[in-house]
Amino acid sequence: MTPILQTEKLSHVYSAGTPFEHRALVDVDLCAYPGEYLGIIGHTGSGKSTLIQHLNGLLKPTSGRVLVEGKDIWASKEATRQARFRVGLVFQYPEYQLFEETVYKDISFGPKNMGLDEAEIDRRVRESAAFVGLPDSVLEQSPFELSGGQKRRVAIAGVIAMEPAVLILDEPTAGLDPVGVEQILSNIHDYHTAKNATIIVVSHSMEEMARTAHRLVVINDGRIPFDGAPREVFAHGEELESMGLGVPRMTRVFHRLKALGAGVDPSVYTVAQAKEAILAALKAKGTSSDEGGAV
Repeated sequence: MTPILQTEKLSHVYSAGTPFEHRALVDVDLCAYPGEYLGIIGHTGSGKSTLIQHLNGLLKPTSGRVLVEGKDIWASKEATRQARFRVGLVFQYPEYQLFEETVYKDISFGPKNMGLDEAEIDRRVRESAAFVGLPDSVLEQSPFELSGGQKRRVAIAGVIAMEPAVLILDEPTAGLDPVGVEQILSNIHDYHTAKNATIIVVSHSMEEMARTAHRLVVINDGRIPFDGAPREVFAHGEELESMGLGVPRMTRVFHRLKALGAGVDPSVYTVAQAKEAILAALKAKGTSSDEGGAV
């Protein structure tokens, strides 16, 4: 499958040529595929925020390339502009960026900049509001009268209204209570399913990533040490711990069981997988006992 978004030897250096020079990204090769739900995980300062700001042209590479649908986003001003519509980026705490008089106007800001007609703008505003669980009655209210969770939904709807092929969200559940976390994750899932969009979520929450992502990319010191299915990545528990990331609690339990001599698969990260692993271990133990008794 051809990537919808990729980087080739992407590097970024802050304050180059000064005593404060810092290499935030080093020869990063990353691919995201159509319809994929990709998780990017890394500790604070790992380079993950710098990476996603390159993906829609907010930062320009020191070296390397960023390609959207096979085209270098820095090939021309028009290519950069189109990339920002095709790749939507929701910053951490996006509710702080709301500024319009009404929710409707805030959500419509992006589509208006795309030059769409009023009927298409209206369709997109109402559809994106529905995706994030905002009723029509909220659209004429001031966004500043809403709760924190509702404000975040407005901000996400404003990006969704541009109908990006790739939706990137930086810590979308940060600061929310458990109910708010589940609602936001559900909203993202609904958009992903309905539009078959590529979703890229940046998070430090291993529990969330284990439940939602198809594939995980680990960023550490500006490089990608691990890239694969959650089961493959979480199998590197000790290395992840050394990077300050850890693994889901379920995985930690099964790594401990394995270390204690239990014959279980340690790359477990969900309750359903835990059940399967325990049943498989018990079955294997029973088979071994039967064979031992027959000898």
